[in-house]
Amino acid sequence: MDLVVPTREREHARLAALHEYQLLDAPADDELEAVVRVAAAVAGVPTATLNLIDEHRQCQLTTVGFDGGDSARTDSMCAIRFEKGEFMYTPDASRDPIYRDNPWVTGVYAGVRLYGSAPLVTPDGYALGSLCVFDDRPGTLDDFQIARLKDLAGVVLALFERRRQARVNRELALVAEARQRWTDTLLETIDVAVVAADQSGRLTVFNRAAREWHGLDADPTLDPAGFSGRYRLYATDGVTLLRPGQIPLLRALREGSVENAEMIIKRAGADPVHVTASGRALVAADGTPMGAVVAMTDVTTDRRQQRAIEAARRELAVANEELRRSNADLTNFAGAVSHDLVTPLATVRGYLELLEDEVSGDQARWVAACCRAVTRMHDLISSLLQYAQAGSAPIHRVPADLGDITGQVLADLRAPMEAAAAEVSVPDRMPTVMCDPVLARQLLQNLIANSIRYRHPARPCRVAVEARRLPASWEIAVADNGVGIPPEQRRRVFDMFTRLDGAPAGGHGIGLSSCLRIVDRHGGAIRVEENPGGGTRVIFTLPD
Repeated sequence: MDLVVPTREREHARLAALHEYQLLDAPADDELEAVVRVAAAVAGVPTATLNLIDEHRQCQLTTVGFDGGDSARTDSMCAIRFEKGEFMYTPDASRDPIYRDNPWVTGVYAGVRLYGSAPLVTPDGYALGSLCVFDDRPGTLDDFQIARLKDLAGVVLALFERRRQARVNRELALVAEARQRWTDTLLETIDVAVVAADQSGRLTVFNRAAREWHGLDADPTLDPAGFSGRYRLYATDGVTLLRPGQIPLLRALREGSVENAEMIIKRAGADPVHVTASGRALVAADGTPMGAVVAMTDVTTDRRQQRAIEAARRELAVANEELRRSNADLTNFAGAVSHDLVTPLATVRGYLELLEDEVSGDQARWVAACCRAVTRMHDLISSLLQYAQAGSAPIHRVPADLGDITGQVLADLRAPMEAAAAEVSVPDRMPTVMCDPVLARQLLQNLIANSIRYRHPARPCRVAVEARRLPASWEIAVADNGVGIPPEQRRRVFDMFTRLDGAPAGGHGIGLSSCLRIVDRHGGAIRVEENPGGGTRVIFTLPD
């Protein structure tokens, strides 16, 4: 089924096709003038014209036998039926009801009688105008003459197309030239080395960076087997010359692509350049191999920084190993940690902070990860030191107001409480008990901090500190509405490094172990219960 295009839309498309040829108001070339002369001779008439019809006018591009010019489209004989795409012919226009009132017939412009018009129709079916022959006397055109006039109309279209194509080719040539200049400028400006080879592996392109790094230009006569020796291409050890099958450019040519292949260029008289190379084979539209191209990036500084990061990681690994060895006897751990781990970690962190100002991209993320690891290790050491202190430091029992101690704890925890929007309630009057105030503060701070850290995501965080007098001791409870501790895990939460299954990330599993030590050293007991309504109650006793 043919698509019926609305008249207005088709006219817009026709005008676009006409303007694409850029013929209006431009002088006709000699070939077009010759075709019009031949048309007049074929028809045996003194006058002929090449008419183009735009939106409002008839433009007579070139004429024979009279001076051409523009006239209104509404006055044009050709415009009446040219869009039908058919040859129009009348022996006497003055007797033809279609044309007899036209100003070209009535004498306003001329007194046309014999009239023939061959439409100029593009391959897409758009009529641009017509090749018109006419006389001021009646006459006839036979089939042969009509056929030849149609042929000449086809010649006119071919000349139009050739002229358009020549213009397009000129424009494309200018664009290609501009692109080539842009490409050449880019290749000579960027600090990425670009190297290309033809389908046989012979070098064809070295940009500025490639010439500088190699100290040589591309040698198209050099056999690919000699690339490593001539251009001093080495493996990442800086000692082993690359075999031809290892050279990134030749790999891209053979394998189709290469990604992030590393090598070292050791130009004579200059520092080695450590590069990563990525590239692809070049293939024509019909699949014919054309060669390959690779781009090389200087990663010398990056690799140097990477080695520094790896050295820092090795230092950190040594520190971790020291921590594992020292964990066997936490009683004597504080002194060992201070000398054997804290100082090296400060050194590692110092170096990493220096690296932070020197790196970017992936290296910056690596350094940041190392910094976070150092921070976590430092926090773990602090927790272990507290644990060791809780178990080894002398206890100084004095009467201590738990209300004052709790107030100090809440002041210390102000930031995490505000971040979690936590509410911590404490009785107006808390007892005065016999205890070590430093250890009691550490005990309460661990318990309240745990309640904030393991809050329930679906409800506001609420923590309550409670105190109850027993016959021979005080019982202190820290209750929360957090995620709670399953019954089967409540006994092991006081073991070192215990992390509950499914609990939010955070902590080192040492806090409750420290709490157990502190309570034990005071002669009390500590346990975990479920809080009515959800959450956890940690209850400990401090004997009189």
